[in-house]
Amino acid sequence: MTQPGIITVEHVYKQAPARVWRALTDPALVARWWAPGDIRAEVGHRFDMDMGPWGKQPCEVLAVEPERLFRFRFALTTLDTIITFALAPEGTGTRLTLIHEGFDLDSPMGRRAFEGMRPGWPGVLAKIATTLADD
Repeated sequence: MTQPGIITVEHVYKQAPARVWRALTDPALVARWWAPGDIRAEVGHRFDMDMGPWGKQPCEVLAVEPERLFRFRFALTTLDTIITFALAPEGTGTRLTLIHEGFDLDSPMGRRAFEGMRPGWPGVLAKIATTLADD
């Protein structure tokens, strides 16, 4: 079996961790930079992300450390990957590290998702900056 695929992307925001945390965990804000869903920073919370043409993807929150770490399983019934957002203060702003892991590169769907999301995540994270600026 091939080693599972991992995507790691970092982005620095001028806003403090509390503001970035809100952008990651407030459903109305997440819908503006990524996708609608009933996301909530509560371990065990199950929710769906509406990924448009890819349909609603079931998710489950695995870990929450306010303003530091938010981890959830994504697309449980299809990809079953894990997305982690790690926040760290950087000057007066925030360094956000996204780790999206667990892609099955031996599966055509897993490989296709990995190859699409790897170049796509930097643009998605850039949209958080726009959302923060408008908020």
